[in-house]
Amino acid sequence: MKTDTTERLSLENIAGVHPGGATGPRVDPAALTIGIVHFGIGAFHRAHQAVFTEDAAAATGDTRWGILGVTGRTDSVVRQLQPQDCLYGVLQKGATATALRIVGTVRDVAWPARDSEKVTATLAQGTTHIATLTITEKGYLRAGGSIDLSLPVVQQDLALIGRELDGEGDLPASGSPIGLLVRGLARRFRRGAEPFTVLSCDNLVNNGALTRALVFSLVEALAPGAGRDDLLAWLAASVSFPSSMVDRIAPATTPGDRAEAFALLGLRDEALVVAEPFMQWVIEDDFAGPRPAWELAGAILTTDVTPYERAKLRILNATHTQLAYLGALKGYATIAQAIADPALRSVARRTIDADILPTLDVPFGLNLEEYRDSVLERFTNPNLPHTTLQVGMDGSQKLPARILGTAWDRLNAGHTPAGLALTVAAWITFVASTLQTDGPTLDDPLAARLQRAVGSDDAAVTGPAALVDRFFTLGDVFPPHVSASAAFRAAVVEQLGEVQRLVRTSA
Repeated sequence: MKTDTTERLSLENIAGVHPGGATGPRVDPAALTIGIVHFGIGAFHRAHQAVFTEDAAAATGDTRWGILGVTGRTDSVVRQLQPQDCLYGVLQKGATATALRIVGTVRDVAWPARDSEKVTATLAQGTTHIATLTITEKGYLRAGGSIDLSLPVVQQDLALIGRELDGEGDLPASGSPIGLLVRGLARRFRRGAEPFTVLSCDNLVNNGALTRALVFSLVEALAPGAGRDDLLAWLAASVSFPSSMVDRIAPATTPGDRAEAFALLGLRDEALVVAEPFMQWVIEDDFAGPRPAWELAGAILTTDVTPYERAKLRILNATHTQLAYLGALKGYATIAQAIADPALRSVARRTIDADILPTLDVPFGLNLEEYRDSVLERFTNPNLPHTTLQVGMDGSQKLPARILGTAWDRLNAGHTPAGLALTVAAWITFVASTLQTDGPTLDDPLAARLQRAVGSDDAAVTGPAALVDRFFTLGDVFPPHVSASAAFRAAVVEQLGEVQRLVRTSA
């Protein structure tokens, strides 16, 4: 095998023994047929669901579960994967050991701006049984419990879905992941109406029910008629929307990671992803048709995902978010550096114990205190440079699910959650820091509105209370019942001062 830096990973050169001890795919990629369409083929999916799927295929010999990966707004993942026959490495980095495995479950990749027809046709094939989604919170384009019909991209999707139902061909590209999914479901309905499963894997409470509501609200917005009504009836009878909970830290891949992988493999891998050893997948066992034997790969199949989902979202994701903003404000580049600060670790532990654990039901087989400790320990892994800015992006989308729902539960129980108020205060302070000349860039779909909420030329409205008031008027971030809480509002104002104290305190 050649080891020069110009040769890329591919089916042709992956065979045989790999220098340095990298392991090849656990199934023959060429033997796999596509049975899953995945929307949002970023690093997380490649380090998580694709790995579970390959391990399930290896355990059973079932070759029906190759994946067509659908990218987001750019074709960067297409350009990474296609020249490599869709092979890529997962560089597993523990605190003391590193290992590299090549994954071959992804068999094709598509960019919606160019390949909407390929995605639609694959969703309609009788051999495709499942669509999975990791499109992040903002990809669901929701307003309340329904799809946001005011968005131009949604109106574009509606027009295309209507034309698809009418049997038109040669349609232009779809605009959104949910719109493209529904377009594929509409064609599947026309072509044979075989049962289908849509499985959300995003960090959203009741993600299956949410996805179902958005799909139905989009179809219900079509022009009235037999086609729409028949599609709705088929969706209700033959398409299931199970929920799931996913967990694996997969930080952005660095040039150093690529160099480390090259030393192990001897080939250039432009699609390399990095992950911690830990991975977890809890899936509601509600499938309309066949599925991979994911439980043989370590997934938990259950009748109720909610307790696991809440535990992960409220302990891991909420603490991740808190450490991201406090860490960034204190000058830490990574979560591992932030958790190594005794003051920040103490804050995180106190927030979990006082504000989060009291809101949780104990999932079967899970000790919440042990889970808390394992989460905090996972954050310390120095070989996973998950950056504070990466974790802190899209805060306006993350806070409602990760922080504010828990805050409301504690407020309802008569407790003012100081630790969660501190997280909100840290986020507001972080947003304000992005307006400084040397401040970070605010990566958030509401960036302009958030920064306007910070700035004011009127000295009378620049105090902490006025600042919090302006943020609390952002109704798409703060639900009315939370923003109306005088106790929580006062706590956030008070915690603005605590943020400044923490930021100034040396580790």
